[in-house]
Amino acid sequence: MPYLAYVGAAVAEIAGCFAFWAWLRLGKSIWWIAPGAASLCLFAWLLTLVPVDQAGRTYAAYGGIYIVTAIGWLWLAEGVRPDRWDLIGALVCLIGAAIILWGPRGR
Repeated sequence: MPYLAYVGAAVAEIAGCFAFWAWLRLGKSIWWIAPGAASLCLFAWLLTLVPVDQAGRTYAAYGGIYIVTAIGWLWLAEGVRPDRWDLIGALVCLIGAAIILWGPRGR
């Protein structure tokens, strides 16, 4: 479940931010803001579903998932194929997210 919440949050955040990008940078209608704002609210709610006790740790681990999802958005939504440096960087971020989530901690 936490994986789906992270991926859903990443898609919602990227879509919400892209809506603002489209309005301000691509000349789309101001009406793009409404679904963008709704998407950003969905993003925030989805992160609360991750079963981690500390919000900061949730956000830090989410960063790795966000980066991988953003590389996917680059390819699928913007039509730009990621290069090897994009993929290596995304892998490094996923490793960092895993360490944050599952690293041994003294209790």
